[in-house]
Amino acid sequence: MARREWVFTIRLKQARERKDLSQRRLGILMGIHEDSASSRINQYEHGKHEPDYGTVQRLAEVLEVPTAYFYAENDLIAELILHLDSVSDSQKRKLLRALTVDKAASK
Repeated sequence: MARREWVFTIRLKQARERKDLSQRRLGILMGIHEDSASSRINQYEHGKHEPDYGTVQRLAEVLEVPTAYFYAENDLIAELILHLDSVSDSQKRKLLRALTVDKAASK
C-alpha cells in the first residue's frame, strides 16, 4: 500500500471514531445502501479500495473535517488542519501573517 493510501486509512478511522460512528452508520450517512455500507467503509479503512475524490469529499462532509485532513502525513499537521478549519478566515490570515513574520525573523 502506498504511503498516501496508508495515511488516508488512518485518518478515516480517526475521524469516524471521533464522531463515534460505526462503519455501517457512516456509510449510510454517505448514501451507501445499508446492505453494503459497513463493508465499503471497512474496505476504505483497510486500504483494499481507494475512494475517488468525490467520495472523499462526502466523507469529509459527513465527518465534518476538511478534505485535506485525510492526506496529512504528519499527525501535528493533521491536528492543525482540524483546528484551522474551526477558526474564521480573519483568524487564519492573522495566523498566516504571524507565521510569515516568524519565518522571516528566523532567517
